[in-house]
Amino acid sequence: MNQSKLHRLLGLIMMLPLLAWAATGVIFLTKPDYDQAYERLPVKTYPMESKVQFIPGEKWQEIKLVRSVLGLHLLAKNNEGFRQYDPVTRLPAAAPTTQQVSALIGDALHSNPERYGTIERVDGFTAYTSTGVVITLNWNTLSLNQRGRDREVIETLYHIHYLQWTQWEGVNLALGILGLIGLLSLTLLGLSTYLARGRSSA
Repeated sequence: MNQSKLHRLLGLIMMLPLLAWAATGVIFLTKPDYDQAYERLPVKTYPMESKVQFIPGEKWQEIKLVRSVLGLHLLAKNNEGFRQYDPVTRLPAAAPTTQQVSALIGDALHSNPERYGTIERVDGFTAYTSTGVVITLNWNTLSLNQRGRDREVIETLYHIHYLQWTQWEGVNLALGILGLIGLLSLTLLGLSTYLARGRSSA
């Protein structure tokens, strides 16, 4: 098989990955809906009503005291990370009830009601909204993570772009390496064919 035929064959084989790279590359450059998909959703906090005094724990490295719709939250960091404590007893705070999780997340949704809508149900620390966005509460850090269909689409495009087309990491790695080898070979064959034609016509 001569270089021209090999170049055409390799071009046909690489057509699907090249189309995938081009299409997803446009998305990654323009980043439509990225701001909404990766928007930070903070817990809504309120001014302190009065001064709070407490004795810090010996192993606490950092302290945060905030007030939410549920009341005061004492967040202290040690070698294992942040954990929430009772401001009065300094004992680890009890896990919130379903009603408390709903109230805390529901209060945060007012920052962007068009995206988040309203809470339809709560399962543990996770709330499911009327717009399809799933919001998870990290109680120890008092933070929220939101994930909608738009982020799922973006991550699917990411997998397509990097040839992560299967559920097996090893296979995906092999596809990525083969794709790069195919692209490099296609480029070198095209250059070699061009140079050969240039010499023959000279």
